[in-house]
Amino acid sequence: MTDRRTLVLASASPARLGLLRQAGLDPRVQVSGFDEDSLSAPTPAELALVLAVAKAEAVAAGLTDGELVIGCDSVLELDGEALGKPADEDEALRRWQSMRGRSGVLRTGHCVIDTANGRQVSATASTTVRFGTPDDTELAAYIASGEPLHVAGAFTLDGRSAPFVEGIDGDPGNVIGLSLPLLRRLLAELDVRITDLWA
Repeated sequence: MTDRRTLVLASASPARLGLLRQAGLDPRVQVSGFDEDSLSAPTPAELALVLAVAKAEAVAAGLTDGELVIGCDSVLELDGEALGKPADEDEALRRWQSMRGRSGVLRTGHCVIDTANGRQVSATASTTVRFGTPDDTELAAYIASGEPLHVAGAFTLDGRSAPFVEGIDGDPGNVIGLSLPLLRRLLAELDVRITDLWA
């Protein structure tokens, strides 16, 4: 048996870290510090991917011990527009007023870099989210909690907005921040079994 590879998560997201730990992985967290506003792309799916790649590459550039680096970035696609984290409470309220009773697509870009050989693989996972119809009082309380300012699309499945989501079509982990099935496939492309990374 070979020594277990070191996994590095290029993200400050506690939700992504939690998903990986629940799946038996124990990555080291190293935030990229990459300026997300410096990049653009023609579509929300492409934007999520280029941001994920940029984060992974920024962290991988400083590593030399053969680590596996995971970069992710999520955006909500609504009416063809990419919605990241809202800038302030007013924007979060406008988002929810436009989202309620409708569906959007949560796009999460994933990039894995093997620093042992420089190989890199990436893909975007997409999950349709059907939003409920929280009333204005419920929205005010949710926005006052501060939670929507820290998450793409101003909502999350694993927090206070969970009651405002009627359902999803696709991988729930992807909406939380990372698709474990997609991660397994990307690792396999790098000849790494996810089970070999279990802590």
